[in-house]
Amino acid sequence: MALIIPWEGLVLESHWDRYAKIWDICYGETQGVGPGMQVTKAECDTRLAKRVGEFDTALRKCLPGPIPDQMRGALISWSYNVGTGAACSSTLVRKANAGDLVGACNELSRWNRAGGKIVRGLTNRREAERKICLEALK
Repeated sequence: MALIIPWEGLVLESHWDRYAKIWDICYGETQGVGPGMQVTKAECDTRLAKRVGEFDTALRKCLPGPIPDQMRGALISWSYNVGTGAACSSTLVRKANAGDLVGACNELSRWNRAGGKIVRGLTNRREAERKICLEALK
């Protein structure tokens, strides 16, 4: 959660995500979100904790091998942002499953686009996740 919150930001009223073209709320939550929804910070924290667990479970299905906790945290943050479908079918996961953990971490930099365009915020987020991922391997 500590990796996700600063990048997603807290929004207590649903809004339209112009990149993903979907409604979101809280810390980028899209599941069951529609126009006009309002929530509290406590509700958002509860939602995020639940969703992080779900993303961890989904990521472990396609990346079952042991990896350092700090690396797993970076990859959960990434998959929360891009979705587990995209994450699990990625070159990053293929490299990690093949034992190339450094190569997997370096793949994070490639995930900096939304709507086909490079987004500075995503570039910054991926670099932060990549740094954490690589530090976990030292």
